[in-house]
Amino acid sequence: MDLCIRAIETLLTMDDTSGAGRLGVRRGVAVAVRDGRVAWIGPDAEAPAADNEIDASGCLVLPGLVDCHTHAVWAGSRAGEFEQRLAGADYTAILEAGGGILSTVRATRSASDQRLRTLAVERLRAMAARGTTTVEVKSGYGLDPETEVRILRVAREAAAEVGLTVRTTFLGAHAVPAEWRPDRAGYVAHVLADQLPLAAAHADFVDVYVDRGAFTVEEGETILRAGAAAGLDLRIHAEQVAHTGAAAMAARLGALSCDHLEQLDAEGIEAMARHGTIAVLLPGAMLYLKDPPPPVAALREAGVPLAVATDLNPGSSPVGDLWTCATLACVTMGLTVEEALLGVTAVAADALALPQHGRLREGGPADLVVVRPPPGEQAHAAALVQFLGGAQPVATIARGVQIA
Repeated sequence: MDLCIRAIETLLTMDDTSGAGRLGVRRGVAVAVRDGRVAWIGPDAEAPAADNEIDASGCLVLPGLVDCHTHAVWAGSRAGEFEQRLAGADYTAILEAGGGILSTVRATRSASDQRLRTLAVERLRAMAARGTTTVEVKSGYGLDPETEVRILRVAREAAAEVGLTVRTTFLGAHAVPAEWRPDRAGYVAHVLADQLPLAAAHADFVDVYVDRGAFTVEEGETILRAGAAAGLDLRIHAEQVAHTGAAAMAARLGALSCDHLEQLDAEGIEAMARHGTIAVLLPGAMLYLKDPPPPVAALREAGVPLAVATDLNPGSSPVGDLWTCATLACVTMGLTVEEALLGVTAVAADALALPQHGRLREGGPADLVVVRPPPGEQAHAAALVQFLGGAQPVATIARGVQIA
């Protein structure tokens, strides 16, 4: 064996096929790794010999975290706008006045590839140090063919440098850039004719921001259909600032996920449940924008799977720690501990069409995080979520290699 994690006090496999509940709780076990995959899980006393060992005494081990919604490649600062919002300025009004996303677009367009890559690597390394092994990264801060492709390419290069599994998303329909403001229909045509054909080769998904101040449901549907025709899976920013009907539309098109959902209605919930669309909850953005919580109880009752992500970006969610988001999802949105932990592992992986990730099972990817609970706490699942940012990763292992 290449690696064996020994004396695990509590293992959370996030795999309920063993009959150990949805979290797959096992105690006093070891996990052995060979060739980047989980080769064996069993009693610690029977652990095989390995070239390297990690002592997990007093720790929890669980799958590497999966962050299924980020905007991790950007340049520039929005600190001034943060101060504006603290003084009462509205996020959408800032965008409509040419700030917000558009200010980041200007900075990102002018940054070199090396600068973008350096910044992205720093952000992804910080995420890896907190236990993330799989990440989704969107474009959307270029809004022109060249920069959109650059962002997608840099995302893949930076993730490879850090050692993360990455899925990339084309988000050319993030906002209407300044030069196209007099002709928004022309910009939609530009996304379809000029951006999408180039970006599709560098992306796994297509996304659209449908909301007040962004794109309409009709524009979003046109772009999503074109993305699907180009071979991309679908996801959408939906029902965040205002209710639009975007979630129901995207679910009917077969979207893997609808993200945000603070203004989701019963029709959207029913459509998502019927079509198997995952709800990606973004408590960082909800907190920073002081939005109401999504209808979690209704989503739960309808059987819609719940994922949790950081939405890491410089404006509405400057948050890169999934543990913090798991806690916020419980405290501000009403998730249970079980839902929050599954939401940053197995369900988040499903939202990226990666069913082997976010779970620990023999033969699956050896993506794991060894976590020490907060001081004085037992190695219990709730302790990982109860303390805001209190989980203490000891080691992050991606494809059998320790990356943090």
